[in-house]
Amino acid sequence: MADKKAILVIGAGDATGGAIARRFAREGYIACVTRRSEDKLKPLVEQIKAEGGQAYGFASDARKEEEMVALVQKIEAEIAPIEVAVFNIGANVRFPITETTARVYFKVWEMACFGGFLMGREAAKVMLPRGRGTIIFTGATASLRGREGFAAFAGAKHALRALAQSMARELWPKGIHVAHPIIDGAIDTEFIRSNFPERYATKDEGGIVNPERIADLYWQLHMQPRDAWTHELEIRPWLESW
Repeated sequence: MADKKAILVIGAGDATGGAIARRFAREGYIACVTRRSEDKLKPLVEQIKAEGGQAYGFASDARKEEEMVALVQKIEAEIAPIEVAVFNIGANVRFPITETTARVYFKVWEMACFGGFLMGREAAKVMLPRGRGTIIFTGATASLRGREGFAAFAGAKHALRALAQSMARELWPKGIHVAHPIIDGAIDTEFIRSNFPERYATKDEGGIVNPERIADLYWQLHMQPRDAWTHELEIRPWLESW
């Protein structure tokens, strides 16, 4: 296991998370990917293997402390040291404020922020003794500004951004690169294609974000030298209003 390196991607969906896992696998990292359903990970794991990489899928609820602790320990003990950890859970839901129940608000916070804290804490525990590693939290438009109908989501993403900032200030001096890329725009996904066909029609002219481009930027963040680390960068297509 001495020469092996793993990337942990929490929330490895069909777009951004999967593209990140595949990008690092092409560089020789063992991709350890999670979703709540292991069955939904099979196509991604098989694709990585077909491309010559190594991958493992785990059914895991990022909101459960005991599951996150066990996941990190299992990867460290049985697969490879975690060199990169990426938190990529969405939880983008829209509710008018009067229809946002306490359960909805709390669940969105658990998914989009608390899970990030658990991953970040456990990743830091195993990276600190080695004095190296990269922890990346995926941000969104809601990390920067709240909009109507997104009180729960914006609150959670603002909190995740604050978590990333605090961790960066604490861990950068100890060799751990903590970054918070903000994806401010529609991503090329089935959801966008089905629900926003007019926006999806701009794909060929660069109007929506290609997940592969995001994955390239995450790789670049990981490869940055310590004297020129980036904490936060904004990723958006040219037509996005900002």
